[in-house]
Amino acid sequence: MRTDSFAVRHIGPQEDDLDKMLNVIGAESLDQLIFETIPDDILLKEKLDLPRALSENEFLYHIQKLAARNKMFKSYIGLGYHETFTPSVIKRNVLESPGWYTAYTPYQAEIAQGRLEALLNYQTMICDLTGMPLANASLLDEGTAAAEAMTMLFELRSRDQKKNNTCKFFVSEEILPQTLSILKTRAIPLDIELVIGDHANFEFSADFFGAILQYPGKYGQVYDYKEFVAKANDNNIKVAVAADILSLVMLTPPGEFGVDVVVGTTQRFGIPMGYGGPHAAYFATREEYKRNVPGRIIGVTKDVNGNRALRMALQTREQHIKRDKATSNICTAQVLLAVMAGMYAVYHGPEGLKYISSKVHRSAITLAKALGQLDYEQTNPSYFDTLVIRTNAVAIRKTAENHEINFLYIDDNTVSIAINEATSVDDLNDIIAVFAEVAGKETIVLHTLEEATVIPENLQRTSDFLKNEVFHAYHSETALMRYLRRLERKDLSLNHSMISLGSCTMKLNAASEMLPVSMAQWANIHPFVPVDQVGGYQEVLSELEQQLNVITGFAGTSLQPNSGAQGEFAGLMVIRAYHEANGDTNRNICLIPASAHGTNPASAVMAGMKVVVTKTDEKGNIDIDDLREKAEKHHENLAALMVTYPSTHGVFESSIKEITRIIHDNGGQVYMDGANMNAQVGLTNPATIGADVCHLNLHKTFAIPHGGGGPGVGPICLAKHLVQFLPSNPVVKTGGENGITAISAAPWGSALVCLISYGYIKMLGVNGLTNATRHAILNANYIKNRLSGHFDVLYTGERGRAAHEMIVDCRPFKKNGIEVTDIAKRLMDYGFHSPTVSFPVAGTLMIEPTESENLDELDRFCDAMISIRKEIDHATAEDTNNVLKNAPHTLEMLTADQWDLPYSRKEAAYPLDYVAENKFWPSVRRVDDAYGDRNLMCTCAPIEAYIEAE
Repeated sequence: MRTDSFAVRHIGPQEDDLDKMLNVIGAESLDQLIFETIPDDILLKEKLDLPRALSENEFLYHIQKLAARNKMFKSYIGLGYHETFTPSVIKRNVLESPGWYTAYTPYQAEIAQGRLEALLNYQTMICDLTGMPLANASLLDEGTAAAEAMTMLFELRSRDQKKNNTCKFFVSEEILPQTLSILKTRAIPLDIELVIGDHANFEFSADFFGAILQYPGKYGQVYDYKEFVAKANDNNIKVAVAADILSLVMLTPPGEFGVDVVVGTTQRFGIPMGYGGPHAAYFATREEYKRNVPGRIIGVTKDVNGNRALRMALQTREQHIKRDKATSNICTAQVLLAVMAGMYAVYHGPEGLKYISSKVHRSAITLAKALGQLDYEQTNPSYFDTLVIRTNAVAIRKTAENHEINFLYIDDNTVSIAINEATSVDDLNDIIAVFAEVAGKETIVLHTLEEATVIPENLQRTSDFLKNEVFHAYHSETALMRYLRRLERKDLSLNHSMISLGSCTMKLNAASEMLPVSMAQWANIHPFVPVDQVGGYQEVLSELEQQLNVITGFAGTSLQPNSGAQGEFAGLMVIRAYHEANGDTNRNICLIPASAHGTNPASAVMAGMKVVVTKTDEKGNIDIDDLREKAEKHHENLAALMVTYPSTHGVFESSIKEITRIIHDNGGQVYMDGANMNAQVGLTNPATIGADVCHLNLHKTFAIPHGGGGPGVGPICLAKHLVQFLPSNPVVKTGGENGITAISAAPWGSALVCLISYGYIKMLGVNGLTNATRHAILNANYIKNRLSGHFDVLYTGERGRAAHEMIVDCRPFKKNGIEVTDIAKRLMDYGFHSPTVSFPVAGTLMIEPTESENLDELDRFCDAMISIRKEIDHATAEDTNNVLKNAPHTLEMLTADQWDLPYSRKEAAYPLDYVAENKFWPSVRRVDDAYGDRNLMCTCAPIEAYIEAE
């Protein structure tokens, strides 16, 4: 075995396993299997034009050399990004712990109670700091959260407002520039008219439905918005506020002056800037809007024994249910980062947060006083952390950069300085020295901070926050370390067993890919620094874009979209811009197969398109005749087809080239959903099948970890004729020459975690990437054939092969009284997370093993499924007291004095011998979703509160 080969470590099956696996599959070679799986007319004839693989040690040396090219200036730029301290106990035990970063979205609540509790802490923190009664479990970044607020308020318009087509939305000129750009992007397809102006002079009128304010303003001034909000409420105008989370420790919470939505980023709560992300955005609102909130809400319920349990609440809002009726296409969030931000509040508690915010505020005051003594004018009358200085900005910039300091240069005569948690007295002295040098004066040396405030008394916070016990119990490192470990033990992650979720590609997140994320030279970079300071980042991001171009066969890539669903929206907005540039403004029809993921129709509607659903045939494939009929019917208005390839059913449809040709012949563009790209890399690609644009899930195919539900990255890759429309950024130039406005806040989206995909590609190299795909197909077909005779696979290719995933039909077991949910819960007793439940076909399991799982793990999973099949055979519709209906079984059940179930404790807990070697115990029994939705509570509270509510 080559010990310096990353591919050997990443790909699960070893050379010695191939004969056994191929024998079970019924293929003579891996080449034969691939030939029988992928249509010959789309197979690549040549290798990808990518370099050889680096070993893990070579890659780590390479990435450290690149890191040295990032200049570690002190940045006081602000604009929503600030240096912060990540507590080491959180960095080591969350960010760097595979128990946290390899977990999946908590759809299976019984084995996700740890991260659900962490997210409940986060929601409680947000509610307390904003003064709002309800918060979700995070969104993607502040800019997109603001856009979600605008679209939610648009959806909430009164009957009269809708009747009168009220579509104006006031945007304060104090809004962050990147947020304004995203608002423009999201407003265009919905025909929302943005009116940008001074909130103090805003004329309230009946043709406005909403407004958004920045608190404090983009350059730091703290405004009193109470009168504005009161007038808005009187005029039936709903108000959103984008608020700095740390400032809310000292400022009156927006919820206390009557706003409808508060959004922002929690980056300041211990999350590295990471050249733009990932960072967890927050979204807080009124309780009456709970069914309109984008994303997910964590709620409290009980299990079948009446014990307190947590789960994702109100899931019927989500796009996979509502499809083209959805008001948002949110799929992933920023769970890992939300967990970290919530734990930052747990670790510091209310008094710790007060100390941090007060130090930041006092540092700004102290700096302002010193600069005043040097005869500089500071123009913000009230502020939390940001000063605006009238001066020769050109001279200041030159001197500051010589001292390795970055400020924000508003214009030639104005400099903004945003103080942060990491700013020390020595740092303040360095700043003062720059201004003294430009002024030609002797510098002032500080030793202590001023004990003062410039926040007006009527804007100072008086209400308590973070009163719940969790924010007072874990202030020592020992205590927090044990709390984090206790929560981690409640969650089943990839560090325990395979998570075979179809469409979600839960593969190895290799340690060597993850290590750079923790390096300061990558983590502590502000996204708006001059690009000549980030040579390392620019090389990585540029090369990653080129790597993805080669892999997809396309000409251009944007890394900006920070989730797969955002990538869908971005791709469709590029198609929209292309049609408009050609004068085809009428092209607004988007064809979407009935089998598509729910984000597809939701994204199409968000992009201003009308969804027309096309049929699938009895084999699950796109009905060509129906597609052709609808494409021709709408040929004058056809904008696009959204197609997933291989299909959501796990099949390489042989008619794909005919499908794309039909769309092109009728004037449309082809958007390929890249959710299943793990079955394409190195073997075929979107350009070869005839697509024009695709998104890629870097958190699936390219090894960024799912993090319990995020971070995700969803770059778009596109053909040459679309490159000019790549999304831009208003602060740092990026995108195409006619680029659409921003999709997310940072120029390159969640740049920090792009290092992971860069490493994945560099270490696998051209041969490893292709072999990873081949083994993903191998593993899927091995499971398919091992389960043959026990479970029916719904759809296969023309030669009977699956792609990288398959759909197992569980509907026949209804005659035994067994539902697919029972199988999902019983798998927990065997130590496995369930495959994808009831998508895309109700009553089924969609299984995707990925290439990372070795033969032993595949066999354990198959043994578990076959054992469950035998249990199903012994079940009857009349008997609901069986091992499947009672699953999962907890340690509390198994150790109770009384056991009156009609099967043994061993059968319940240790159904196969291997389980005893590595037993995972679900921490609660089956949760009661209906109870939780009837009694929605989404913040920390004792169980008695929920019992009283009922």
